[in-house]
Amino acid sequence: MTEAANPFAQLDRVDLPAPGRKSPVTDAPSIETIAASASNLVPMLRERAQQTEQDRRVSEATTQAFHDAGFFRLMQPARYGGYEYGFTAFIDVVSELARGCTSSSWGCSLGAIHQWLVAIFPEEAQDDVWRKDPRAIVCGSYAPATMAEKVDGGYRVQGKWLFASNVDNSQWALLGVQFPPEEKGAPPTAGFLLAPRSDWAIEDNWHVAGQAGTGSKAIVIDKPVFIPGHRKLTFAEASSNNPPGAKVNANPIYRIPFLSAVPVCLVSPIVGTAQGAVDELIALAGTRVTRGAVAGGGSRLSEFFPVQSRLAEASASVDAARLLLYRDTAQVEQMAVDGHVISIEQRIRNRRDHAFAARLSRDAVEAVFASVGGAGLSLNQPIQRMWRDTNAISRHISLNWDAVSSMVGQYLLGLEPKGQY
Repeated sequence: MTEAANPFAQLDRVDLPAPGRKSPVTDAPSIETIAASASNLVPMLRERAQQTEQDRRVSEATTQAFHDAGFFRLMQPARYGGYEYGFTAFIDVVSELARGCTSSSWGCSLGAIHQWLVAIFPEEAQDDVWRKDPRAIVCGSYAPATMAEKVDGGYRVQGKWLFASNVDNSQWALLGVQFPPEEKGAPPTAGFLLAPRSDWAIEDNWHVAGQAGTGSKAIVIDKPVFIPGHRKLTFAEASSNNPPGAKVNANPIYRIPFLSAVPVCLVSPIVGTAQGAVDELIALAGTRVTRGAVAGGGSRLSEFFPVQSRLAEASASVDAARLLLYRDTAQVEQMAVDGHVISIEQRIRNRRDHAFAARLSRDAVEAVFASVGGAGLSLNQPIQRMWRDTNAISRHISLNWDAVSSMVGQYLLGLEPKGQY
């Protein structure tokens, strides 16, 4: 398939003015250069997509290609060799990769976004991760699945953390935990601890119908391990507009509350996949001739009205999803630069739009998949994989429309919003 097959291809990337598309690092490559590197990798990712699914992980070779292209440096602090781009630039790169392989894009997305998340930890924690190996990347399991035991100088933890995407290629892990209350009678607080690869094992339990190539296996710590207190970040700190890492990383992108923007790491792959499905249908419809039908046999797929209509619907849905993401993300980046606090209103609206953009993207792929007939069921046909992958992503708790929309509705009705924002 050639990019010329899609006449809208040059219009897909929305160039809204956003601080995050400019790097403060003098010798950083331009975002246009980095995005072009992502485009250049799309054919390779597309070719490897079926094997990635069968392997149930992103390969070392693909991960190396992401390293070489600088994708994991995109949001990393400059003092460790990073470029300090923002979330809008991130959307450009990750959504482009997803046109070739959703799972590979997802692995890159989590690895790249966690560079930002580590950057809002205390300085000593950042040094632990990157001082000896600036190329280190981090997987994570956000759900606070276990209670950390407070001990002298830090915490002891053990347990199992599920859905740690790209764990095979990661050198560190973000572990969601509950911290004991500081005062008697107070509730525990949720947050993260950072643990190196030497502290944990991988349980290969990732056997799934969608997003199989993400390698989202479990992290297991069988015996209690000690984690120093400086490798702690509470969810409240991450949402505070002034996390610990902001003391050493002056770029305002490191002050953005994490749920206002971090979910774009989940949405960007599904938006890019939906665009990839549109591209695939355009290419397929122009060459495929129907056969075996009582009526309409021997006609080109492109000649059928339902195919034409569904393609238009899918194309519009992708554009709408992308516009929502860019608008919200550009706004919070500008607010951070201007020194404004990201309000609860803004945070909840962004969470609404993250989930709705995912829903729009899933529906776009549904429309495409409904147009390809029996030939689309073949395992070497990318559209069926995109259909399974987008349905899997849209069920992620952070994007699940039922969960997020109820929280938004509660807020609009003057009730206490119950959810993640």
